[in-house]
Amino acid sequence: MREALQTRQWSVLRPLLRAALAGSAFQQGRLAPLASKLDSLEAFLKRVPLTTKELLVRDQSQHPPYGSNQTEPSALYSRFCQTSGTTAQPLAVWDTQESWEWLLGNWQRGYALAGVEPGMLAFFAFSFGPFLGFWTAFEAGLRIGLRCIPGGGLGTVARLEAILKHRVEVLCCTPTYALHLATVARKHGISLAHSQVRKILVAGEPGGSLSTVRQQLSEAWPVAEVIDHYGMTEVGPVAFAATGEPGVLRVLEDRYLAEVLDVSGQPVAQGATGELVLTPLGRSCWPLFRYRTGDLVRPHWTEAGLVLEGGILGRLDDMVIVRGVNVYPVALENVVRSVPEVEEYRVNVSGGAGLTELLVEVECSDARGVGPRLEAAFERAFALRIPVREVAQGSLPRFELKAHRWVRSA
Repeated sequence: MREALQTRQWSVLRPLLRAALAGSAFQQGRLAPLASKLDSLEAFLKRVPLTTKELLVRDQSQHPPYGSNQTEPSALYSRFCQTSGTTAQPLAVWDTQESWEWLLGNWQRGYALAGVEPGMLAFFAFSFGPFLGFWTAFEAGLRIGLRCIPGGGLGTVARLEAILKHRVEVLCCTPTYALHLATVARKHGISLAHSQVRKILVAGEPGGSLSTVRQQLSEAWPVAEVIDHYGMTEVGPVAFAATGEPGVLRVLEDRYLAEVLDVSGQPVAQGATGELVLTPLGRSCWPLFRYRTGDLVRPHWTEAGLVLEGGILGRLDDMVIVRGVNVYPVALENVVRSVPEVEEYRVNVSGGAGLTELLVEVECSDARGVGPRLEAAFERAFALRIPVREVAQGSLPRFELKAHRWVRSA
């Protein structure tokens, strides 16, 4: 079965390589010396160098404003998106209408996996900035026949009122914001007990595949199933959870060539942890080959295809070493969310190599004993003493988009 899949992937990848060599100066410089040797998928995986975000950012800096990776005349590009810039300078990406349709097709597949059906009423609780995930989710919803309500420009209370008034069935937002909606509802006496929300599609953060986050969301939204999604502006919508399969992301392998590599660049074994590397198979106007996502995953190859157990486990560049122990933000969040009284938190990182220390600040709905309980939970999870400081209500920032809770100081 995988052999047949790889044959199909190579049949799509060959013309994509030809188009890149013909039209992209960025790819010509990288691939032209190898072109005669790229005669199979095996040769592609062996010979084509990995692509990093830093290379793309540098290319756009050297060839402003959009770099040299476009394969079509500028007049054919109609859709603009931009990365958040959290790990580098923001990266600008334009799509032609053809490539945009391919991206929407990925989301349409994701809706089908999630059990979202035509005619359902969906609310999109985000601001519709220049981020690809927002626009593709909304427009793909229209394509499959969802009744779509944009929530851009509304405050949190107004969004809650709209969700209840319109009897919304599908809620799209980040996991952090879904929890924030529930917190604000409780504080304003807005009951979600009779909410009609049946599906909460979350993205932008790993939380949708964390058992503790899903548990809190399920308690806050009583009849809703939490469905995780993974994607990024650079490559598009990549993987979705399927209804009834919590904590697992399915990669759209007929639309992406996916690799999971260890630190030496070799494929990891089934169930081992490695970095996800992606080649989109339908975005010919802005081709990427073997793109390093920086995201850590645990792959399992099944009859249904490649699945990522536990979703996104963390990022290579986010790990901190505290007294010899590797601590990933996603693992720490899983512990924090095991204490339901915690409404928001922030992690203060201090010190340098070998001397790193953490201090976790928490806002709580009921502060009785939360600090000691959370410190004990950290001790059990990491065999570390991580101090917890309880802070005043409303003193920590809230996030509608991707949350930035880790603050580093010298």
